[in-house]
Amino acid sequence: MQLETSEVSRIIEMAWEDRTPFEAIENSFDLNESAVITLMRRELKPRSFRLWRQRVTSRKTKHLQLRSPEVSRGYCPTQYKR
Repeated sequence: MQLETSEVSRIIEMAWEDRTPFEAIENSFDLNESAVITLMRRELKPRSFRLWRQRVTSRKTKHLQLRSPEVSRGYCPTQYKR
């Protein structure tokens, strides 16, 4: 699957957002968590990738199943820009 530059940019943005779960990325772009990790490894500098992985690993909000019921939305109000 070939992604446009704007789509890759949006996926990276969503992956960095704390409240956006991997399931939202999968629903929007048909990329599961491992595909997002592969994309991030390819697109980010090595140090940025390591920082991202460290951040994502400790976030329960990145997975819907681990998320607290108090987190009622998966995106910030400005996330879906048009």
